[in-house]
Amino acid sequence: MMNNLQYRHVDVFSDTPFSGNGLTVFVLETELSAAAMQTVTQEMRQFESIFLTPTAAPNEFGARVFTMEEELDFAGHPTLGAACVLHEKFGSATRADWRIALNAKTVAVETVRNGANFKASMEQGKPEFGAIIEGEKRSAFVRALNLSESDLADNLPLEIISTGLPYLIVPLKRNLESARIIVPNFEEMLAEFGAKFVYVFELSKMEGRTWDNFGLVEDVATGSAAGPMSAFLVKHGICQPETEFVLHQGSFLMRPSKLFVKVGGTRENISSVKVAGDVCLIASGRFDDDILSI
Repeated sequence: MMNNLQYRHVDVFSDTPFSGNGLTVFVLETELSAAAMQTVTQEMRQFESIFLTPTAAPNEFGARVFTMEEELDFAGHPTLGAACVLHEKFGSATRADWRIALNAKTVAVETVRNGANFKASMEQGKPEFGAIIEGEKRSAFVRALNLSESDLADNLPLEIISTGLPYLIVPLKRNLESARIIVPNFEEMLAEFGAKFVYVFELSKMEGRTWDNFGLVEDVATGSAAGPMSAFLVKHGICQPETEFVLHQGSFLMRPSKLFVKVGGTRENISSVKVAGDVCLIASGRFDDDILSI
């Protein structure tokens, strides 16, 4: 049984309400089962929901993130949005620091209040570089994404990188609008190389796209992909380390989003990745007492 299940609805990676990536944030007062969290997430019908639990450490909260289909070990926009909700609820100063303990890692987040809005930045840590996809496997991924070899960026690999969730990075020189998942076994294709999702990115526009692995739902703005993508751009000399740059996403869903990223270290030895974004807090709600007893 549960009671007083309240939530905050926020838009992440935009300073304008009803843009960016929507999220529902729950700061739990009583224990909630994983099954109940999944059910609530499906009811809210946002791409993700995050559930926060206080810990014994000041300004540190345990966090569990769910999509409509599953629990994720790490996610970017829920972490940023959650920290801003915590700032609104518990922070009195303009600036605050938080630690969000996700299943995969504990992330440090800084939040800054800017009038009614917030800006949050999180340190995703040192990226892990995985497999480079070559030969027929590379061609199979290109076909599975409704693309052709001529769409791919010249002299750049298809590469798996993780800062919490492993993404297959697919760099394009054109035709981002045609990209989509068109095969039923895409998740199995990714799993063969240790990747969880794909991120397709057109270099000239500095814009990316990603979907669930069935290709049914496109994400608006993906903080967990921004880390790997920014590491890729610095590693391959497209962007400079220690300099903030902007990734774009969401235009195909009419929710344009900006993800601010900064890669620490050098091109040859990347030491850290920071991802930041604006956050709008736009609505509050409360579930009826004891509506769930899972």
